[in-house]
Amino acid sequence: MSGCPFLGQKHKLFKNKLLLQEDEDDSQKGTNKASKGGIIYGEYLQLDKVMSAQVLQSELKGDKIHDEHLFIVTHQAYELWFKQILWELDSVRDIFRNDQVRDERNMLKVVTRIHRITMIFRLLVEQFAVLETMSALDFFDFRDYLTPASGFQSLQFRLLENKLGVADTLRVPYNRQHYRDNFRSHESEILLRSEKEPTLLQLVEKWLERTPGLETDGFNFWGKLKENIEAGFKIETEKLEQKPECETKQEMMEDLNKQKDVFGSLFDEKRHDHLLSKGERRLSYKALQGALMINFYREEPRFQVPFQLLTSLMEIDTLMTKWRYNHVCMVHRMIGSKAGTGGSSGYHYLRSTVSDRYKVFVDFFNLATFLVPRTWVPKLNPSIYKFPYTAERCDSSYFSSEDSD
Repeated sequence: MSGCPFLGQKHKLFKNKLLLQEDEDDSQKGTNKASKGGIIYGEYLQLDKVMSAQVLQSELKGDKIHDEHLFIVTHQAYELWFKQILWELDSVRDIFRNDQVRDERNMLKVVTRIHRITMIFRLLVEQFAVLETMSALDFFDFRDYLTPASGFQSLQFRLLENKLGVADTLRVPYNRQHYRDNFRSHESEILLRSEKEPTLLQLVEKWLERTPGLETDGFNFWGKLKENIEAGFKIETEKLEQKPECETKQEMMEDLNKQKDVFGSLFDEKRHDHLLSKGERRLSYKALQGALMINFYREEPRFQVPFQLLTSLMEIDTLMTKWRYNHVCMVHRMIGSKAGTGGSSGYHYLRSTVSDRYKVFVDFFNLATFLVPRTWVPKLNPSIYKFPYTAERCDSSYFSSEDSD
């Protein structure tokens, strides 16, 4: 038997079915719009400029070093991400400056963009792992070609510090000079202008000072909190005094007295102003009250979004500190204790910048110092204290505008 005619016919039917499926394949539907003219991918991104921006100094000197290309690309990537952070940060500052945060929709914009900044910083922290695929010897091969260029000369990173609110008085001097002295005249002018603009810290401070519920003729959160804490400590002291005398009781009494002193300083405005003058606190007394109120009532609908903002601002500080620390570790690994290419002490200078003096939102971290039992927190009456986002009057300046992109 030469073959089954039915099976042969079935094979043809299967083949025809495949051809039919190929003709009807959804993946091949559509129109190639690029063939009709208009802007294309490379033009839109101006990749001709981006891809030609990697000029190896070692190659120009006739000694092409392979890893210099990685060094350049990584730092260019950092600068592009710094530019995006500044873009987001400027938009947030504009929303605050125009007082558009009274509209809840704009507050959500603020939180979303600040969160985006934190996600970019997470990426920047991890990006050091790429540079660390280069050994110290690999870097040594082309390091001399960089002099006197230095990462300290990153204009965008200094602008970022200024716009967030790094205090000029708390900066570590660079070779005993003001940080602006290490930039060219036009760059120094840009930095000086940024120092005169309202920082994100200052704008958030003013916003916190308006926290609803702080009014002494209204809910009077601060007054009630003080009363509750004093009453709570009094009860704790009486309970402790009733315990039999022993070494443990004495230790517990000492701990309780230390806690009393901590909260005594919290409610002492003069003490706060003194810490403010020393740079140990950054927020005004009224703003600190607002931040603590948001922290205590974070589960209330009115305070959930503000609490997210405070948390994200702390995250920025945390990630910037990690970024500085990773930078310190990488520099130590690459050049040891040698001087930096820009003339600084290198590792020793960078190590001195990993401290609380460069934390902008340090007061939000310190709020945990003032945690108390929930029973000590003044109770809210939802029927009376609704604390709406928007103002009671229908003032158009309180709501979204087209200017708030």
